[in-house]
Amino acid sequence: MKPVQPNRDSVTTIREDGSRPFLYPADTQGRFAVARRLSAYGLIAFYLSLPWIKINGYPAVFLDVAERRFHLFGLTFAAQDMWLLFFVITGLGFTLFFITSLLGRVWCGWACPQTVFLEHIYRRIEVWIEGDSVARRALAEAPLTAGKVAKRILKHAVYIVVSAILTHLFLAYFVSVPEVWDMVRHAPSEHWSTFVFMMAYTGLTYFIFCWFREQVCIVLCPYGRIQSALNDDNTVTVGYDVLRGEPRGKPGTEGAGDCIGCNKCVQVCPTGIDIRQGLQMECVACTACIDACDSVMTRINKPRGLIRYASQNNLAKKPTRWIRPRTILYAALLFIGAGVATWAVSTIRPANFGVTRITGAPYIVNDDTVRNQFLVRIVNKRNQPERFVLTLARAPEGLSQTGLTTAVEVPALGEIVQPLVLQQSRKTYTGPFVFAVRVADQAGKFQLTRDVEFLGPEAKLLREDEEEKRHHGKHDDDHSPKK
Repeated sequence: MKPVQPNRDSVTTIREDGSRPFLYPADTQGRFAVARRLSAYGLIAFYLSLPWIKINGYPAVFLDVAERRFHLFGLTFAAQDMWLLFFVITGLGFTLFFITSLLGRVWCGWACPQTVFLEHIYRRIEVWIEGDSVARRALAEAPLTAGKVAKRILKHAVYIVVSAILTHLFLAYFVSVPEVWDMVRHAPSEHWSTFVFMMAYTGLTYFIFCWFREQVCIVLCPYGRIQSALNDDNTVTVGYDVLRGEPRGKPGTEGAGDCIGCNKCVQVCPTGIDIRQGLQMECVACTACIDACDSVMTRINKPRGLIRYASQNNLAKKPTRWIRPRTILYAALLFIGAGVATWAVSTIRPANFGVTRITGAPYIVNDDTVRNQFLVRIVNKRNQPERFVLTLARAPEGLSQTGLTTAVEVPALGEIVQPLVLQQSRKTYTGPFVFAVRVADQAGKFQLTRDVEFLGPEAKLLREDEEEKRHHGKHDDDHSPKK
């Protein structure tokens, strides 16, 4: 029996004329529904609690953009550490590739914020106010009455309140919970830019979860379109067992398969697809169809699993290969990325510093010295004040230092910028050279080093200049009037 192929020219939520049919998926009960609900509420609690949980005096996740400090689970990163985002982003990418090659779009159905918030917050509100899928559809098609208006006003009012709460908690990731609370208690005119952002973001959240919904997954999200490049016949996805289910017929019909054509799998699908048409771009692997089908199979005394997690090979009665070239490649890239990221994080120090040349002349030459002028910026990434000591290394004899000759104190999560003037005697100057500037904490637990170049003219030119000055001086003496 050959698998049934999709017989559609467009996606499920776009009609031929371009309009969008609104979906009213039915609720499901079953093992996967319970597991997804517990997982979703755990993820929601985790997301909402992070700004409240303090580690080392700061929220577990606090992206302090204004101060260019990023606190992640006890680690503090300065703006100079943002290069580490490369490893974070690539690591997440390779992790997603690896998981998708094994388990398909399990991320979409179980952990994606779009699915979690839509199915386990906004859809619950809709069911609570308007009823099950049949009642919601009937209400949508019913003429405008006082009862319908009341239900719609109540639903959208709750949607807006929930959207505002989620938006304020999202803002707390960037300005902290106390700062958000302080903004809420004061007039919008005192922080217009933040107020406008909050209104816009609340409106966007409301629009996405109230109306746009599954269109985010189908139209906007590129993940569904690239899964064909990540999946193969050994990838475990939510699939329909064609060999067992076809041909469809009522229970007891001779020669019929186990599928009785009840369409429960279609009624519960949040993207409106028919899983019996094969793997489709719109499928988010939410497992609702599995629970719906299992409940029907139980009622007609058939074994569960007509729709199940399975690879295309498994559905065709072939073995599933877990270890194959693409999983090996993705796993190797994942482990390499994780190793490099671990090393990169281990190189982070509790301070940063930089040495920049003061704008203007790169060096200054006077009668006795060659002078270079720098600005030293020291950033303290610790949550407490720290004293730092600056020293010079690999410097030639005769190099004198002005500024930062004693330990300096930098406030907690603060920074200082001070001048550093270096002078080299013309007598000992031999030309431009490279030396090191070192900054260490006063306890000597760590130190940072920056190589700096001391600029100046060629030593030969200085010698010639001195000879010329001496020559002119002697010439002036010879021609001076004698008494």
